[in-house]
Amino acid sequence: MSTATATDAAAAGRARREASRRLWRLVVYAMLVVGSLVYAFPLLLMLRTSLTPVGMLMADPPVLFPWPPYWENYVILWEEVPIPRWLANSTQITVISVLAETITSTLVAFGFARTHFRGRDKLFYGVLATMMLPTTVTLVPQFILYQSLGWINTFWPLIVPRFFGTAFYIFILRQFFLALPRELDDAAEIDGANRLQILLRIVVPLSGPAIATVAVFSFMNRWNDFLEPVIYLFTPENLTLAVGLRWFTGRHGTEFHLLMAGALLMTAPMIVAFFLAQKHFVRGIALTGIKG
Repeated sequence: MSTATATDAAAAGRARREASRRLWRLVVYAMLVVGSLVYAFPLLLMLRTSLTPVGMLMADPPVLFPWPPYWENYVILWEEVPIPRWLANSTQITVISVLAETITSTLVAFGFARTHFRGRDKLFYGVLATMMLPTTVTLVPQFILYQSLGWINTFWPLIVPRFFGTAFYIFILRQFFLALPRELDDAAEIDGANRLQILLRIVVPLSGPAIATVAVFSFMNRWNDFLEPVIYLFTPENLTLAVGLRWFTGRHGTEFHLLMAGALLMTAPMIVAFFLAQKHFVRGIALTGIKG
């Protein structure tokens, strides 16, 4: 009798714990859904405004979502401003910059992490020290330099500096490379591999998450970059999409339906890139701090 009672009490306890876990899981999911909706609200509002006719923007009561969607806003925007040219400019600058920053940062990080030379650590600390300099401090000297080279109103000031790497990306990749076993390098050297072969055949294949993280960071920064293009680019046909939307606002005022259509074109590649690379992105962030 006592054994049956104890068994029933244990089963009841397990049932209460399971119910408690389910309730807590439900609360967590509810909080995640609410938080996701809060963060998604600006994007949904942008989408709704871009598909709303201008006469319905200030309707009372407001239209929750126009039906059918008014796709003509995108056609009007495409015809009024050189959107294809701006997209091409942004794509060209972004693609070249991502490749340059990723490749150069990988090479520099490999040197700091897997080779030994006098002053290596001091040089690395010097690279990190450049991260302390605010961007605004170097704007005027850079502008004077690029002006003397005749690069103003060209893409060169936005592309050439990327071939010298970025301190933050070098730091991320160095941390990841340090976590790889040095025995792999030793075994490759015994087989006759040189440093470049070790990098290309061993380190790079094992560092996919970190390199993908750097590429995503670089893509986000270059695609969204506004400060440097607005300083160095003047003529409408040379503008990037971010600066072009600001130019459009100055010329046409606050036509919200068209402005939101342009903003959605600006945001869409970012969303697609993140969802395609989110696995590598999250894993790379988690692994870059394994070893200092």
